[in-house]
Amino acid sequence: MASLTAFLHTKNDALRLGRCLETLYPCDEIVVVDHASDDETLQIAREYGAQILNAGATLQPRPGEWILCLDPRESLSESLAASLYEWKLQSRADVPAFSVFLREETASGWIQHPAPETRLVPSGWTRWHDRLPATEPSAPALEGGLLRFTLP
Repeated sequence: MASLTAFLHTKNDALRLGRCLETLYPCDEIVVVDHASDDETLQIAREYGAQILNAGATLQPRPGEWILCLDPRESLSESLAASLYEWKLQSRADVPAFSVFLREETASGWIQHPAPETRLVPSGWTRWHDRLPATEPSAPALEGGLLRFTLP
């Protein structure tokens, strides 16, 4: 069975981090890379058992480990969490990465992003776009999606 690590970058995300971490129950480990937060971000991360790294630190690749990359404003939908449990049982070595659909909260309601984003990658992934994996066009989309909360 594949191991799943959630990976988030934070900076003063205390107001939104708890909601995100609460939904990461399919993950075997949570890693938070903090960029000098001066609010309660680190305390909240510790309460959820997250491993905390300083900005600039990197994860060492581990065989069989996959990384689920999120923004602290995002949460797993229940259907994505279920998909991740299924995926862990049936993980396929022939697939380079997986994508997820994103729904975003706006002032006029929820919008669905038209294309899925690559967010689940093997721990040795080398192609990054800022803090998230670079798009892998061949990455199949998992059922369910991420919910991005943008309103205060």
